[in-house]
Amino acid sequence: MMDVNLNSPVDIRNAGTKVLVDALGPIGYARFIQQFQNGYGDYTKEKYEQTEPSFEELDAELKKYL
Repeated sequence: MMDVNLNSPVDIRNAGTKVLVDALGPIGYARFIQQFQNGYGDYTKEKYEQTEPSFEELDAELKKYL
């Protein structure tokens, strides 16, 4: 067992991560953590506010990489 300083957020986070990875494996750990990551904004509203780029805008953007 590793020594964990309960007054250190870094030590607590590292110990918790190790326990979860050991118990769930890396994929299970990632899925567990995803449950606590909230999105933000209003996707539906933002989806309809976005405009499609014109051909000229796309062409100019692509030319940056040539």
